[in-house]
Amino acid sequence: MSGEFERVQAAAAYVKTRISEAPDIAITLGSGLGGFASRVEQAAVVPYGEIPGWPPAGVVGHAGRLVAGRVRGRRVVVLSGRSHFYEGHPMATVVFGTRVVASLGARTLILTNAAGGINTSFSQGGLMVIDDHLNLMGTNPLVGPNDDRFGPRFPDMSEVYSRRLRIVADRAAERIGLALSHGVYVGLHGPSYETPAEIRYLRSIGGDAVGMSTVAEAIAARHMGVEVLGISCITNMAAGVLPAPLDHSEVMATGQRVRGAFIALIEEIVAAA
Repeated sequence: MSGEFERVQAAAAYVKTRISEAPDIAITLGSGLGGFASRVEQAAVVPYGEIPGWPPAGVVGHAGRLVAGRVRGRRVVVLSGRSHFYEGHPMATVVFGTRVVASLGARTLILTNAAGGINTSFSQGGLMVIDDHLNLMGTNPLVGPNDDRFGPRFPDMSEVYSRRLRIVADRAAERIGLALSHGVYVGLHGPSYETPAEIRYLRSIGGDAVGMSTVAEAIAARHMGVEVLGISCITNMAAGVLPAPLDHSEVMATGQRVRGAFIALIEEIVAAA
């Protein structure tokens, strides 16, 4: 299949010319959480627009650059910004960055996102470890002919989010005195926020947080044999939980407010992962 595998390999080959060493850990930063990229030491910064085939990050709060270097002595590559299905991209584009960092050698992927809180015990600004997800995006990044060079036709999804890494995250949070929730993340198409009726439905089927990313990337990563950890920042309570309309600026403001705690947690996880 001429196509996606070759495009991913071409992008990875270019990135290798711009970074000094292969990463062990990749981190994708969600809306309002881009401050973590500033913590990378010995950083090589590559704007997405310079990487062959890499889609732009077109959403406010997504810087649109790859940052490679060291965090707490570990070799990392950080994706500051992602592409979303709601922007009109095909799924192959949405997971392009995930496939590239796996091709660079990262065997651990930490996916972060801004999410709406469905679970009424959550509070705005809290951090949630993703235990599992519900894919309600209406499609899957593996639809179409399978390229065995990426992974098997029918990859196992019984443990999308690594049990080992979830324990690492809990212990990291304990060491820095941070409260951490666990729950099920629901991925929807977007870009409109959910209605109160939809939130009641999602709560009834077991959802704890809702967003418009992460699910496709997690599936693509597992397809390639990469171990995945997911962390959601509950940047707002979902529709109908509080008597106020939803606004992306609130997402960004909450991301800034929890910036310190988020950075401390991810650094501690990277050190122990």
